[in-house]
Order: sequence, then structure tokens, then C-alpha cells
Amino acid sequence: MKTISTGRMISQPLSDAEDGEVVWMPAKSIWVGAMTLIALVFGPLTFSWSAFALFVATTAVTICAGHSVGMHRLLIHRSFRVHIWLEHALVYLGTLVGMAGPFGMIYAHDIRDWAQRQTACHDLHAHRRPFFTDAFWQMHCAVALRNPPDFVIEPSIRNDRFYKFVERTWMLQQLPWAILFLLLGGWSWVVWGIAVRISVSLTGHWLVGHFAHRSGQQGWRVDGVAVQGYNLPRFGLVTFGESFHGNHHAFPESAKLGLERGQIDLGWLFIRILAALGLAHGVKLPGNTPRRKGLRRVAGRQEAAAAPSLLSARPHGR
Repeated sequence: MKTISTGRMISQPLSDAEDGEVVWMPAKSIWVGAMTLIALVFGPLTFSWSAFALFVATTAVTICAGHSVGMHRLLIHRSFRVHIWLEHALVYLGTLVGMAGPFGMIYAHDIRDWAQRQTACHDLHAHRRPFFTDAFWQMHCAVALRNPPDFVIEPSIRNDRFYKFVERTWMLQQLPWAILFLLLGGWSWVVWGIAVRISVSLTGHWLVGHFAHRSGQQGWRVDGVAVQGYNLPRFGLVTFGESFHGNHHAFPESAKLGLERGQIDLGWLFIRILAALGLAHGVKLPGNTPRRKGLRRVAGRQEAAAAPSLLSARPHGR
């Protein structure tokens, strides 16, 4: 079966998105398991309101500014531009989520995206398996495709010395913050500011991926692909816009994920603030990005009426 290339994933004649084996990833599994175990055992024992406040604040900053804006919309999709010092800062915050380093995040995202854009793909990349099986697969395993595409990161990222350093040390980046939290608030701050935050963030990331690829509200559909994306409107606020995954599948390069009326996208609000301050430029929206092949509107009358305005939206920033 012939496959198509997608950005950094270059299909080869034998590339196959479906033929592969789920393999256990020891380092990933031990990392996730350790953080989850510490959170479950010591979280209740060390609870304090100050530790909980630290958990909320650090989770919000690392998920919104770091993962959603820095890693996902900026580094992976290049949905806007910022000065390199700010890009490094945002991506660093994304690394603190505890999922992977910058290269690892790009690969994990792009191999899944490549697979989902084919006519068929492996169950792991499609989140097809039952709830607990998918949880174990996503957070403790990976797919070893027998004939994967070539993964080529652009030189501006691949040769960046800061990214190479963070990629090598992404787990260790928690250490200076753990020491700071210990000095400021004791062990309760370490448990809630590191382990609870990481375990909740990683579990939440999987939950969004699981449900947003199975069913839900859908304003757009992409015909001819293995996996559809769906919106989870009730979780837009706590995911900083990442739960509007149907919109993201429709317009993957758009910096704005909450496209419809009432869809709260705090990540987009943050980007707008950066643009207003002159720190973000070349912001991409549905109206100034290439239209995906097979994209069609499937929403109701009110949403369909909004489609022309979405596709004609003008970019923000210079």
C-alpha cells in the first residue's frame, strides 16, 4: 500500500503505517510509572494548600505556554514565529511537562500524524483499543513499524545546540526545580510540583488523545484518511484549547484551535498577547494556510454559516 509523506516524515516505497508491533519502552514506562506511583502514594500524605496551589500554577504554565503553545503550535507546527530566545523558553517549559525532549516530542507527534493521514494505520496510532489497553500502550509502549518512513528534522531545529542539550537531559530538567521547591516549601512542594504535576499532565494528555480520536463533536471531516479528529468542548478550558482536536485535524497549521463560537482556547489567547506585544509574528490561521485534501464541513447550520469567515480569516502579527 503506497503511503504519502507528511512534512518531516518521508515515505519510502515500502513504508507501511499499519504493519508493526507494539513494544514495551522501559525508560518511558519506568518514568511514567515512578511519577504516578509517587503521586498516588505520597500526594495524599503530603497535601497542603500551598503545594496544591503550586501544582495548579506550574501545571497551567507548563501545559499552556509550554506544551500547547511552545511545543505543539510553535515547534511542531510552526504556526507562528518568535525570537529564538522566546522559542527556547517556551519549548523548555514544554519539556518540563515530562513527556519527552524537543526531538522526541516532534517524532512522537509526527509519526502519529503521518500514520493517521494514511488510508489505514496501526491501532496504537488510532487509539482504537479499549480504554485500559490504550492507556498502557500510549504511556508505556510504542509501535515498532517494520517499514517506517524516514524522519528528517529541519537543520534549524536539528542543529540547535540548546535543543540538543535539552533532548539529552529532559528528565534531569526536573531536578533544579525539585531542589528549588524543596528549599521553598519542603517535600510537599516537591511531590505536588513535580510528581503529581507530571503524572496528571501525562494522563491528561493521553485522555485527550484517546477520546478526541474516537468520537465527539465534529465540525469538519477529512475524507480518505485512517483517523478522524473530534472536539471535546467541555474540556477546552482545562486543556488550553487542545481538546478541539477536530478543528486541529482540519487546520493543523492554525495557531488557533478554538475556531467556533464559545470554544475557549487559552493557548490562542496567549499567542494573541504575544502578538500584541510584538513578540509573535506570522501567525497562521485557517484562512492563510493550505486547505487539506478531502476536508469538508459536516457541522450544523449555524457552524456551516461560519465556515466562510474561518477560511477567510486574516493572520495576526507581521
